[in-house]
Amino acid sequence: MLKGINPLLTPELLKILMEMGHDDALVLGDANFTAMRFAAGKPVIRLPGTSMAQVTHAITSVLPLAADVAHPVAFMQASGTEPPALSALQREVLALVEPELRSGQSAEPLERFAFYERARAAYAYVMTGELQPFGNFILRKGAIGENLRP
Repeated sequence: MLKGINPLLTPELLKILMEMGHDDALVLGDANFTAMRFAAGKPVIRLPGTSMAQVTHAITSVLPLAADVAHPVAFMQASGTEPPALSALQREVLALVEPELRSGQSAEPLERFAFYERARAAYAYVMTGELQPFGNFILRKGAIGENLRP
């Protein structure tokens, strides 16, 4: 155990987060997400019994979000709602990442198949035990010290 590290951050997950480079994407999938289809040999970490909010909180405690893009966070829009509405889970997770966003940044809603297309390019996948449908997010890693640029 390490002091100050959320216990959901397993050694395998910490290794992946450390290996990721600036602008690499990490998919946080709900229990229904088909990560193995998209992973194609890329790392898949399973955290059964966890909620999306718990995992998002743990990961964003150590992972800087990209500062040089308008949307360092993306989420899957709920299908079948006009206009697209946010679920309670999406509102909860977006409230967790909002303090990590810089001025002018926001989370980007993606239609389900557009989300899948972007997920294919991810560096790694974290599967949660989240049962809420459309509970999928993509985080883009930033760099430590991005705010130190001249």
